Amino acid sequence: MDLVSGYKGMVELVFGNENSSSNEDSYVERVLDRISNGQLAEDRRTAMVELQSVVAESRAAQLAFGAMGFPVLMSVLKEERDDVEMVRGALETLVSALTPINHAKGSKDQVQPALMNSDLLSRESDSISLLLSLLEAILSIPRGITRLMDMLMDREVIRNEALLLLTYLTREAEEIQKIVVFEGAFEKVFSIIKEEGGSDGGVVVQDCLELLSNLLRKNASNQVLLRETIGFDPLISILKSRGSTYSFTQQKTVNLLSALETLNLLIMGDPKVDPAKDGNKLTNKTTLVQKKVLDHLLLLGVESQWAPVPVRCTALQCIGNLITEHPKNLDAIASKFLGDDVQEPALNSILRIILRTSSTQEFFAADYVFKCFCEKNSDGQTMLASTLIPQPQSMIHAPLEEDVNMSFGSMLLRSLTLSENDGDLETCCRAASVLSHVIKNNSQCKERVLKIKLEAPMHSLGDPEPLMHRMVKYLAVSSSMKNRNGKSALSSNSYLQLIILKLLIIWLADCPSAVQCFLESRPHLTYLLELVADSTATVFMRGLAAVILGECVIYNKSSDSEKDAFTIVDTFSQKIGLTSYFLKFDELQKSFLFASKSLEPRKVLTRSTAASMAEVEDVDEDSSSNQKDEELPILSSVFDSHFINTVKRLEADIRESIVIVYSQPKSKVAVVPAELEQRKGETDGEYIKRLKAFVEKQCTEIQDLLGRNATLAEDLSKTGGSESSSEQRVSGPSNRVQLETLQRDLQEVSKRLELLKEEKVKAESDASYYQNLASKMESDLKSLSDAYNSLEQANFHLEKEAKALKSGGVSISPDIEAIKAEAREEAQKESETELNDLLVCLGQEQSKVERLSARLMELGEDVDTLLEGIGDDLGLPEEVDDEDEDE
Repeated sequence: MDLVSGYKGMVELVFGNENSSSNEDSYVERVLDRISNGQLAEDRRTAMVELQSVVAESRAAQLAFGAMGFPVLMSVLKEERDDVEMVRGALETLVSALTPINHAKGSKDQVQPALMNSDLLSRESDSISLLLSLLEAILSIPRGITRLMDMLMDREVIRNEALLLLTYLTREAEEIQKIVVFEGAFEKVFSIIKEEGGSDGGVVVQDCLELLSNLLRKNASNQVLLRETIGFDPLISILKSRGSTYSFTQQKTVNLLSALETLNLLIMGDPKVDPAKDGNKLTNKTTLVQKKVLDHLLLLGVESQWAPVPVRCTALQCIGNLITEHPKNLDAIASKFLGDDVQEPALNSILRIILRTSSTQEFFAADYVFKCFCEKNSDGQTMLASTLIPQPQSMIHAPLEEDVNMSFGSMLLRSLTLSENDGDLETCCRAASVLSHVIKNNSQCKERVLKIKLEAPMHSLGDPEPLMHRMVKYLAVSSSMKNRNGKSALSSNSYLQLIILKLLIIWLADCPSAVQCFLESRPHLTYLLELVADSTATVFMRGLAAVILGECVIYNKSSDSEKDAFTIVDTFSQKIGLTSYFLKFDELQKSFLFASKSLEPRKVLTRSTAASMAEVEDVDEDSSSNQKDEELPILSSVFDSHFINTVKRLEADIRESIVIVYSQPKSKVAVVPAELEQRKGETDGEYIKRLKAFVEKQCTEIQDLLGRNATLAEDLSKTGGSESSSEQRVSGPSNRVQLETLQRDLQEVSKRLELLKEEKVKAESDASYYQNLASKMESDLKSLSDAYNSLEQANFHLEKEAKALKSGGVSISPDIEAIKAEAREEAQKESETELNDLLVCLGQEQSKVERLSARLMELGEDVDTLLEGIGDDLGLPEEVDDEDEDE
């Protein structure tokens, strides 16, 4: 096995030549030699027991076993199946070698032998197939599971061993689960729990609850069978407090945690099934509330402040899961009152836990209740928001004991308006988290809270300020606070700033009036820009601040040139650059993927995990060795899956909006360039021709610039910070200068383009007017030509008649000749007068036609085509004139 040789090298690297490690190594080697080469069966069995014992207690022994022990044990499992003691010892040793040992918290980088052994075993396909064959052998034994179930009713020692074996067998095997349930597992398990004393019992109760959880986990049919046969009463009875409610031993704590874990399995349902179609889950929730389980959970999570923190937190999480998206259960929690002497609504009591608890875990657990209460519950949100009425300044400083008589909204606003010292600031941030649930996806509640005005601590300090402005103020104060070591005071409570940023993101989403209120104070935008560019801030703070800036763009409906979307984009483009801005989104997404690991399903509560869970009261805030690991549960609580999806959707909208903003001019105001003015001595035709060439050139340039700018903005929005940070630092300034230069060119050319478009429209209008005028003149000229031709023809006929009379030899009296001469003279005078007038008109029209022809040629019209055919019918009068001259 090559992996084994490599593993030996790892052991030597980790342990070196230290005596203790060397002793463990040599001891494990000797024991393995006795197992593989021993002659006496009893001696080999004893060696197997010794090996299991040392591997279960020593990390060094686990490492040594991984280096040389797997081949020996696999040989035992394969060749000695008839020796039950040896097979059992081999399996127990394998389990011990794969189980982490947590005697004390080790350093983060310390080698984990159990993980290395698991990896080594999983790489050998023969090992996995061998273990599966053993499992099949157990299942193939006739009535084997039935005999195990019968052992649950045997004497205590056998019963406990059979119970342990069943918990292992039912953890993942669905077929075994079906057989166990069919053999009456529910009745027998609850019978043992009752016999052992319920939650006050020992480890046997824990094993029974673990077996019960295995049977119910993601198994709707078993859940229905439990509900329809013996019901949920036996499970609920485990949660009832017996004897001294102030006494919580470690085992009792583990038993209660196991019972709450089982309860969670009933109300969480199968994650693969659509929650809206999971009828079994809804039925379980309804039945449990009818059985008064809510009272027991409130007693453990809210009223029993002496209960251990893990129990209180788990009970609060059960309450949240029980009421989420269930109208009847939501009404039940809203109408529930707690207390003996002075009763108050249960929601108020849970809010007080949020504001007062010293445990971060308990705060997030109680906050989870409000998250579930407000999820898709607009009526509940409106009910809570209706109580948000500002209190007088005198009530704000009232003693804490008086908040029992306060409404939910008054208590919440009181916490939002405390002083700015460290403790009060944390309370304000926790109240802000509750407020974010109240206004989430509810425009009516957002507008209502937006109208809340808070009085200044002293009337002389100014007018009342909006609640949103106070939240931004707290955000700035929390960023500037320093602890004694010079580090951020929020290093141990880093969720405070994240909560306020999350509140602002939820508040501004789909709410233009909230964006307007946020931008009313210019320092707000300046602070966000500084936070985005702050290298000392966390990735989450910079990323969420960038999201808020983006919301100020996509939900900005302002007509004020100093607050509109273009100005916002231009501002952070100049201050931090678009490349750096989009880089914050990429960093945030990578961090989300890292934080999402903590969103995986909770680990199964077993003996090895329950004890450590019961011992943890809260996160050790003084320990910084594993600070990053300790922040994961906090990040998973702040960044739940719904919020992560919201941020991802907003990021896509922000990128698209910025591309749109950069692809259009800021305004329609244009400055007339000098090139567009008509020069002195320049004819209209030359001016129009020059304008046309200028428009074509500018259109080409502006289209090229618009295309380049849109492509650049789109590439930035898609790639963002995909390059390495070093490349970004080098290329960032040059990209920024290039983008700003293109932006200025775009604005200037956009102005020119708008003016040229107007000039083009005007020129086209003038051309159309002159074209119509030319057509009209052409028609008038044709009419005059027709009249002139008619007159010439009449004169021609008269002359012809006169010639005929003269040639006929008829004597003409002097009177006739005189009359004829007089008539001819008058006709000639009239003809000459009309001809002169006509020639004058023709001269004028000819001048207009020449000017129009020149103008039409400049506009690109074919003048010859327009004048074609005009004047062709004037040839006849010219011939007549020629004949008169001949005569």
